Amino acid sequence: MKEAEAAAAQRLEGGWLAGEGVWLHAPQWNGPIQRLKHVLFAWHSGSWYGAEVEEHAIGGQSGLLLTPLLAADYLADPASSLLLRAEWSPQLRQLCEAARLIREALVAGAFAPSMAGWSRRAGRWQLHLEDAAGARYRQWQAAAAESGLEPALAEQWLALAVEEALGRSLEGERAQRRVAALPAAGRGAQSYRDEEDWWVALGWKRDETPFRVMLQLLEPEEAQGWRLRVVLQDREAPDRLYALREAGGSWEAEEPLPKSWTRDVAARMAKEGRKWQQALASEPELLQDDGLPREQLEERQAWTFLERGSRLLLEAGCSILLPGWWEAARRRKLRLKAKVKSSVGSAEAPVFGLDAIIQFDWKLAIGDLDLSEAQFRDMVERDQRLARFGNEWVHLDPRDLERLREWMQRRRSGGELTLGEVMELHLRGAASQEEDLDPDAQQRIAAEVELNSHLRSWLDQLQSLNELPLVDAPQTLRGELRPYQLEGVSWLAFLRRFGLGGCLADDMGLGKTVQFTAYLLHVIGQRESEEPASPSLLICPTSVIGNWEKELQRFAPTLRVMVHYGPRRTRGEDFAEEARQADLVITSYALAPLDEEELGGMRWDALCLDEAQNIKNVYTKQSAAVRKLRARHRIALTGTPMENRLTELWSIHDFMNPGYLGSLPEFRREVVQPIERLRDDQTIARLRKWVEPFMLRRVKQDPAIRLSLPDKQEARVYVSLTAEQGSLYESTVAGLMEQLDTLSPLRRRGLILATLTRLKQLCDHPALMRKEPAGAASQWSEARSNKLSRLLEMVEEIAQRGERCLIFTQFVGMGRTLQRRLAEQLGIPVPYLHGGVPKADRDTMIEAFQDPDQPACAFVLSLKAGGTGLNLTAANHVFHYDRWWNPAVENQATDRAFRIGQTRDVQVHKFVTLGTLEEKIDEMIAGKQSLSEQVVGRSENWITELSRDELSELFTLRRSWADR
Repeated sequence: MKEAEAAAAQRLEGGWLAGEGVWLHAPQWNGPIQRLKHVLFAWHSGSWYGAEVEEHAIGGQSGLLLTPLLAADYLADPASSLLLRAEWSPQLRQLCEAARLIREALVAGAFAPSMAGWSRRAGRWQLHLEDAAGARYRQWQAAAAESGLEPALAEQWLALAVEEALGRSLEGERAQRRVAALPAAGRGAQSYRDEEDWWVALGWKRDETPFRVMLQLLEPEEAQGWRLRVVLQDREAPDRLYALREAGGSWEAEEPLPKSWTRDVAARMAKEGRKWQQALASEPELLQDDGLPREQLEERQAWTFLERGSRLLLEAGCSILLPGWWEAARRRKLRLKAKVKSSVGSAEAPVFGLDAIIQFDWKLAIGDLDLSEAQFRDMVERDQRLARFGNEWVHLDPRDLERLREWMQRRRSGGELTLGEVMELHLRGAASQEEDLDPDAQQRIAAEVELNSHLRSWLDQLQSLNELPLVDAPQTLRGELRPYQLEGVSWLAFLRRFGLGGCLADDMGLGKTVQFTAYLLHVIGQRESEEPASPSLLICPTSVIGNWEKELQRFAPTLRVMVHYGPRRTRGEDFAEEARQADLVITSYALAPLDEEELGGMRWDALCLDEAQNIKNVYTKQSAAVRKLRARHRIALTGTPMENRLTELWSIHDFMNPGYLGSLPEFRREVVQPIERLRDDQTIARLRKWVEPFMLRRVKQDPAIRLSLPDKQEARVYVSLTAEQGSLYESTVAGLMEQLDTLSPLRRRGLILATLTRLKQLCDHPALMRKEPAGAASQWSEARSNKLSRLLEMVEEIAQRGERCLIFTQFVGMGRTLQRRLAEQLGIPVPYLHGGVPKADRDTMIEAFQDPDQPACAFVLSLKAGGTGLNLTAANHVFHYDRWWNPAVENQATDRAFRIGQTRDVQVHKFVTLGTLEEKIDEMIAGKQSLSEQVVGRSENWITELSRDELSELFTLRRSWADR
């Protein structure tokens, strides 16, 4: 420090900042504030020599802010560096005196909880000084008032310092939790009239009295009814009780008390009497004229004491003894028990569908006690709140009978429920049924179902795959079903047998397509020869119609498939006639409302929705049209049965089994609000139990699934061209064919490669071939490219499961568009690695994608820049958006994820546009893999050597897809 600074006396000023601490500043200080801090706190170890002191400016004046605890420690004995002669302002001197008092109180433990402070949740601690310390505090208050300080400042300071001290130690945290958890804290503290009683309840202070005063409720005996008596409980021997009776204004014991108690009894009884009178003031029927509790109680008064009086007394810090059965009786509620008749569900009385009527017998139950309706009515007519049946006490609310009557009227008279209602009640257990009997409050009655052996066995089979009878794999299925896939087929067949819809919600890549295909073949194979055949209907997104057609050709070539799509699709009676000749009709969600008359004019054998999340919004036209369709069996296929909202789950289940989850308003009130607003775990568990029988969900991580999956699984994703793409494709090929015969071999080769590139770009997106600006979102819409639409859907499903994927493309423009569209859809950054990315940026991208703590889902890569040399094992999905047509090159790219360090199965998705050269080349590679590895060794150069006829066959768009 400069000598001039050292020689000058520095005047320190400041004051108390409510809720923050003490602020110090030196108006004459010319050096940096950091320097002043080091000089002032040079000898103060409690602040780590100033390291914990914050710099804080007020009104443009720089200063130092000390927290309440730090201020108490420092100002109690401030010691600055010898280089500084500090002069304290009068107000700061008063704060220093307050700091000494607070520090001494903290060290000596001379503080206690403030009952008033805990009630208002502010200033929860107070000074508890005695003798000389108390006198000093009163003197300080007088001096503080003269200097302009608030006399209550010390109490505020102490409360904040104690909170800060408790927060810094484990024992302090425990003390805070203990205080906050007791009924006396917060709301309960307001019920206490005596602060010392409250301290005792908190455990802050020990009650030195050798006995505890209690009110004991005695249940009726032969000669006497309900009674309240006063007893003294020995603290050292709690089972030892001494009964007291009031006589002439004083209390007498029915048997001799220990001599050491006698001097305390009168004072303690007077204090307890005041507490009883104040606590029970709102229940005058429990008090005598002298303000003491009644000794003799009628049955109704005993019920009032148990229900309300005991709670009021406990909140006021009084001790009570209640009958041992009360807690159990209070928790037992009236329940309806519907016992299903023994014949229901048997071969003689089968049930089909959730609307099937179930016969049952009603019973009334309270706990383990069954009551007849006559017994229950008798209790209510006599206004009996407490009754004994054998050795069991029953606690009854007279409103229960009205609730019961209302519930039965709302259900169905005559002892009938539907199978759906039976399942709802059984799967939910004794779930509450809300009744709007009272406009100010919802009343509840609980009901449960007791199943017979037939229905119990049936429901066990529905809930456990291990209990299901397995069907035989259809002989007409080309391929072998994995064990879990055969279980899925058997599950669908089991549901069909009883007329119940189901949702096959397996992870993407587990074979929902082949399971539904096998199910159709099984149904056809089981059909009796005289049974009239009706087709099934499959509704799916437009982008996967081609994928379905190819997969059905692959696994079920004997299946008669009709694709209802495109401007030339049949309508009216022609549609019906053509559909009757098919086993399966495939159409799109977009056509469901447009062709509602054709689709709704038939009763389908099975109605299946692929990517069923497309009907998640119940108010859309396509969702409404799909729900109106008639079918014997309804099936939903989706890897994401719920994307964002619980109402989406309701929408799918309401399609499969209409009415099972109730109406949408009921579902919102009873399920959505408790879960989405309150995260009610019990409601979540009940909903899961409610929907699980109709949803088969398997994930790739399931041990049983992993055993039957290869390490790497490849699949083609077939998409069709849009009308715009089809028109551009044909005109491009026509232009090529016109020029082929007029060009030299070199120019011919160049034209073929250029056309090949343009057609590949066109299959990706027409905007890519037309070189439209990449930033124009409307021009790069997925409506112009089924391939883009399908990719966005699949990546969304992957994101829902918290997994990651790699997306390879050859074209920079396409890569930038994928990067932008995916970032918009996912709401997180999506990296794009191409040849123009510097090495440092490339390493940053890879590190962030591999980091499990970073938000990531998709990584777009150029095949050349990202196809080799990278380790991206965070991804377990690989997309080849456009094809290189060299298996070795594509496998190298796939190996960015499928390599050492990968712990999950890798799913490889290769896009193929139907009817185009993409499909034809893919078929050539798949049909002659060994040959293609030799011939197709240098990208697309082999194509340039084909003859004119071969080129025509390769490039020409297949009419079967061009017409759609």
